[in-house]
Amino acid sequence: MNNQQYFFELDVYGFTVVENVLTTEEAGEMREALMRCEKEVGTEARNRGTARHVANLPVLDRVFHKTIDHPRILPLLEHYLEKSLILGSLNARIVRPGDPDQGLHSDIPLEMLNFSSPVMMNTIWMLDDFSPVNGGTRVVPGSHKSGLAIPPENVSVKHIAQPEGSAGSVIVINGQIWHAGGANTGTTNRHALFGHYRKRMCMFQVDPHDGFPPEWFDGLTERQKQLMRMSKGLRSAHAADAHFR
Repeated sequence: MNNQQYFFELDVYGFTVVENVLTTEEAGEMREALMRCEKEVGTEARNRGTARHVANLPVLDRVFHKTIDHPRILPLLEHYLEKSLILGSLNARIVRPGDPDQGLHSDIPLEMLNFSSPVMMNTIWMLDDFSPVNGGTRVVPGSHKSGLAIPPENVSVKHIAQPEGSAGSVIVINGQIWHAGGANTGTTNRHALFGHYRKRMCMFQVDPHDGFPPEWFDGLTERQKQLMRMSKGLRSAHAADAHFR
């Protein structure tokens, strides 16, 4: 599909699926790296449901860096967040057999909801084939226009989509859409990366300067440095807009 189709789906539904962004080999390499990282620094996540969590992937393995400014995904994010956007975080969520449905939620708090221009977008990188069986991400089409950060307690959300895709595909979502991991009723783990992008006036969710190996710095592209506020160097002053310019 062309970008206009993706923009149409993001505007109307709040999400779109970009197929085969990574090759099978690239997705497999990232999955192996993530499994290794999970054993070393993974934590138990209990954010509206159980799963394994790995934070701040840019400082853990260079294989993840290509997702930061991928040429098929970044233009979709720039369309909504402008080219001054930052990478708020790049984390991973691993849904294991037996992990239940995660509770539906948006990534943007109520006071920051904005119908004309979301302040955040999220990218979900499939490192395994996504299906309802292994807990593929669930989304509520159109909920980015609801004006609500989570579903009201006294209603039943009946119309939920669960996009399927092959490893290497990416779900791009408006940060306001209600979404959640699905229940894994299968027999294998479901691995995914979550690249969370924000408008420049927002702070990092996880600061990539923390623990970034200095020997990797020269291997970053200029765009990656911009997105992680590293254009003036690693661990240079970067928290204020004046430092970022």
